[in-house]
Formats: sequence, structure tokens, C-alpha cells
Amino acid sequence: MTRSLASQNARLLVGVFLVFELLVALAVVVFLMLPMARSSAADLASLMLLSAQTWSELPPETRPAFEHELAATHQLALRAEPPAYDRDEWHGPYLHFVEASLAARTGRMQHLAREEIHGEAWLWIALPSGMQAISVGFPLKRVDAHPVLTLLVSLALGFALALLTARWLASRTVAPLERLEQAASRLGRGETPELLDETGPAELATLARRFNGMARQVRELLTARTTLLAGLSHDLRTPLARMRLAVSLLEERPSARTLAQLDRDVTEMDRLIGNVLDLARGLEGEAAVAFDLCALLHELAAECRSPGRVRTRCQPQSIHAPRLALRRALGNLLENALRYSGEQAVDLSLDIVDGVALICVADRGPGIPSDKLEAVFTPFVRLDAARSPATGGAGLGLPIVRQLARANDWQIELGPRPGGGLEARLAIPPHD
Repeated sequence: MTRSLASQNARLLVGVFLVFELLVALAVVVFLMLPMARSSAADLASLMLLSAQTWSELPPETRPAFEHELAATHQLALRAEPPAYDRDEWHGPYLHFVEASLAARTGRMQHLAREEIHGEAWLWIALPSGMQAISVGFPLKRVDAHPVLTLLVSLALGFALALLTARWLASRTVAPLERLEQAASRLGRGETPELLDETGPAELATLARRFNGMARQVRELLTARTTLLAGLSHDLRTPLARMRLAVSLLEERPSARTLAQLDRDVTEMDRLIGNVLDLARGLEGEAAVAFDLCALLHELAAECRSPGRVRTRCQPQSIHAPRLALRRALGNLLENALRYSGEQAVDLSLDIVDGVALICVADRGPGIPSDKLEAVFTPFVRLDAARSPATGGAGLGLPIVRQLARANDWQIELGPRPGGGLEARLAIPPHD
């Protein structure tokens, strides 16, 4: 069974936190708790032995006062008789340190003996005092620290905290990926997913930004496909209807005029289908080659159907770019400018700014309203209010230019020309 990424990350983080806790606990025990316990046990053993020796050296009448002061200040008790009860065989580490320290000072190993006094546990041991032995004791609560229990509780709480933190971190990391997976699934089913939040860690924000860009492109492609199919079916109906009528007329009365009209309709349908194929090929990649851009501009101007209408201004400039794609894009821009500029000349110029080739196609036609400059890049959109319907055109020239520009990282924009008309500016960055 394959675990989810959140589960795997949570297990990994819990394991790492647990190992870290164990290492920290081991370091605290070895380098802090044990040295402090040994030092404290040595101090207590020294105090107990000193108290026993001091008691034997005091006059008998002052011993009660000494015992009272010892009990009030250090929680130690003295009595003459040795312990006469069973010894306590199990002690914590601290009490073992006390026993070892006393054994090192007296030369005899003894165990602390446990005794219940008024419901309170006391620990006693016989220590040399002058020529005799005296019992020295202290309440268990004086050293009732429970370091082992403290360590276990700390580890348990740390493990619980590590588990909660690991789950939170895993979910925080995986949640954006889950949203991305859901959005990608919707995109794969042909649906339009909602855009992802471009927030969070840099990697996830970048991934969301890339996905949103791809989703927008897919949305635009779907819209363009729908528009393309609808426009194509609409524009094909007119020549098909004329062809159907021409065929009927040919059956009744053949004539050269009807045949010529039929030929023009076939040519128009072929041109329309060719433009649609050009638009579809816009996303196909083409290898970049080196060529003289100024020579290409002169070549396009010379191929114009109205000689002398295209005025070219450029200097020889070598460029590395897909030549056929650039020729198709500039040809569409020139055809568009010539169609709507009447009998006036069209200016085709080239400038190099910071290594970027800026090609401008400018006409003196009616222009395009500023709020429609983006709409003309939609397939089959014609702005008949600004352009004469008699000039023709399938409304695919500029969309083809936009597709070619996107496929080759060019920039295409339209704007008003000073003095009237329209300027189409194509920017070609230097090839890497």
C-alpha cells in the first residue's frame, strides 16, 4: 500500500524529531545531570560525615542545640543508636552516588536504610563519630527528585509535540500540492480549473504561478478553438451557398460567368482553410537560422501587389530567428496594413534598440479604437465600424501573428500612429 506524501513526511519528521530528542536527552544526562548529581551527592555525603564527627566532639549539653540547628538548616537528624531495621536495597541513581561518596570517605560500603517516621520516609546510615558510630538520617523528600521519570515524561511530551508538528508541517507542505493535483485533474478532463493561490514557500508559489500561466493558456486555446470552429463554419457557409446556387445554374444553363464565380468561391474557401491551417501551425516550432533582416523586409516590399506602396527604411542587420515564421508574421501585418490604408503608402521600418530588433508596420488607414486593440487578435473578429467591410479578410491575419509571436518569444502590439492610422510593432529579442 502506497502511503500519501503527507503520511510519509509526517513519519520522517517524527523519526527525525525523536532521534533529535534522544540525542539531546543523552547529552543532558551525560554532560549535565550526572555531573551535577555526583557533585551534589558528594556535598551531601561530606555534610553528613562532618555532622557525625562534629556531634562527637561537642559537649553533651550542647548536642541538642546542634541537632536542632542541623535539622532546621540542613534537614539532617542524628541519633546515637545504629540502624536496627532492614535496609532498602533499591535506590535511585542519586542515592547510589551518596552511598559511593560515603564509602570513599569512610572506607566501608554501606546501604542507606529506609524507615517510616510519622508517615514520612527517612533514610539512615551509620557513620563513624569519634570512638563510636552514630546514625545520620534525612527525609527522602530532601532528595526526592525523580530524574528518570522527568526524562521519560519529557520524551513523551516531546514525542507528542513532534507528532503534532510533523503532521502540521506535512499538511502545510502537501495541501498546495493536493490543490495542484485536483486542478491538474480538472484541466485533464477539459474543465477550466480555478487559479491557485500564488503564496507560500517560494518553490510552491513558483509552481502555482507556472500552473496558473498554463491554465490561462489552455483557457485561451479552448476559447480560440471554439471561436475558430464557429467562425470557420460561418464563413464557409457563404461560398458553399453560392457554389450550390452556381451548380444549380450550371445544370440549367451553363455559362462562363457562373463557372468564374464558382472558381472564385473555391479560391476563397481554399484561402480561408489555408489561413486556418496557418493559425494551427503557429505553435509548431521552427529552427532559428541566421539571415539579413533588412533583406527580408525589402523582399516583402517587392512582393507587394501594388509596387511602390511599401516604403522601407532599414540598414543591413543580421539576425538569428525562424525565418519562415517571421516572414509569415510580417506578411500578415503588411497585408493587413495595405488592405485598410486605401491607396496610401505603408511604412516598413527596422530599428535596433539594446539588441532588440523593432520592426514597425505603419499605415494611414482609419485605425482601431483603443478599447478594441486586444480584441482584433481574436480569430474571425472584424471591426467593421473602423474598417470597411468591402475590404474583405477572414479575421485571421492578426491572430496568426499573435500565435507566431507567442511561439517564438516575440512581442507584438498595436497602437495609434501619430497623425492618424495604425502602427503594428514587432519586437524580436536577441537569440541566446
